[in-house]
Amino acid sequence: MHKRTAFAISIATIASLALVGCSSSGSSSGQTQGDQTLKIVYEKTDSFTALDTLFKTVKTEFEKTHKGVTVDLQPIAADDDNYKLKLALSQRSAETAPDVFYEDTTNVRSDADAGYLLNLDKYVAKWADWSKFNAGAKTAGAGDNGSIYSVSLGTDTRVIWYNKTVLEKAGVSTPWQPKSWTDILDAARKIKAAEPGVIPFNLYAGTGTGEGTVMQGFYELLYGTDKGANALYDQPSKKWVVGSKGFVDSLNFMKTLYGENLAVTPAQALDANVWKNVFGEWFPQNKLGATVEGSYTPSFWATGGSYPWADYAKVMGTAVFPTEKGQKPGGVSMSGGWTLAIGAKSKSPQLACDFLAMALNKKNALSYNNANAQIAVRTDVSADPSYLAANPFVKAVTDAVTVTHFRPATSDYTKISTEVQKATEAVVTGQASPKDAAAAYDKAVEGIVGADKVTTK
Repeated sequence: MHKRTAFAISIATIASLALVGCSSSGSSSGQTQGDQTLKIVYEKTDSFTALDTLFKTVKTEFEKTHKGVTVDLQPIAADDDNYKLKLALSQRSAETAPDVFYEDTTNVRSDADAGYLLNLDKYVAKWADWSKFNAGAKTAGAGDNGSIYSVSLGTDTRVIWYNKTVLEKAGVSTPWQPKSWTDILDAARKIKAAEPGVIPFNLYAGTGTGEGTVMQGFYELLYGTDKGANALYDQPSKKWVVGSKGFVDSLNFMKTLYGENLAVTPAQALDANVWKNVFGEWFPQNKLGATVEGSYTPSFWATGGSYPWADYAKVMGTAVFPTEKGQKPGGVSMSGGWTLAIGAKSKSPQLACDFLAMALNKKNALSYNNANAQIAVRTDVSADPSYLAANPFVKAVTDAVTVTHFRPATSDYTKISTEVQKATEAVVTGQASPKDAAAAYDKAVEGIVGADKVTTK
């Protein structure tokens, strides 16, 4: 599915390639590197072209300042899951492995353990601008041992995006801020009663929408239950949580939402491209009340986006997803983010580091963050007037950082995420009750990580 999770970046000038650290654009201008090729691998989809635009710009700049070097851009047209699969396959051989590539934060630790990522400690130590990155941005690219293996492009948050026209017609006052799950269901029922042809509330479910199902769906519920930040993975014990009442409660909410026809149909939910309807048709045509989506949402509707919509800023509003019963902290969001990494098999690690530095200098980072509607992770970008003015919802999605959560970045996470998706699919399609789907999830998790890595506490 789409993503984009929301945050920014840049890297400083080092006088010579003789230094260990990354150099920024122009640092080796006029120097001949010899005939070398840098392979750059990244994701490109209909909904995500910002990175392709960035790399095309950097390719021109880099080849101009690094004579004899050819930058070979190799975009992969695939959704997140298939992109990761193709990237993993390319890592198996030094001949196909990329020099620089787009890396999800949730894969950093497992890929570092697998030997795919170059340890960047000695490189970042020489970057004068490394101190510009906030602490979260630095740790996003860290491995289990604390070493840095990738550099953040930015992060994102998730909020409820709602159509004010639809809500107001149904008698729901705006600005709207539900205080509990009950408030969401009450508003959805009002919309259904007043406007039968409108989808009241979209919450992604099933395996079709992949990670979108958990980040823009189930986790918004689960992390708002009593266990809060430890609802999925217990940080103190470093164990996965099973036998969870909050897990069952979350599935029960989804059962109610789908069972009362307050969401999309199960068939629509299982469509990997349902998000295209959300952004391209339902919201602009006042056929959808609300959905949970990322801070990147305005990028779809802005000029140059996939679905330009001139009135989106007037029609749309945002709300923080509430906790189950309104308990503290009162809201929930999820954050992720993608990074740039250097392949451990790269034959030109210094040159790759130079490319990464140029791609993430302030000018390019600012352009990328504005185009991709990401939340900046570099202080000079986040304070830039053009960033703050990029879209009218920057403040709202940035404020959600105060209640946000990050996925457990363990090597087992991807498999467990799939099991969560399966549980939601079983419930919304009526194949299993919430209790039975949760039990199947518990059994699958124990099979993945082992009995000693799960807890019921």
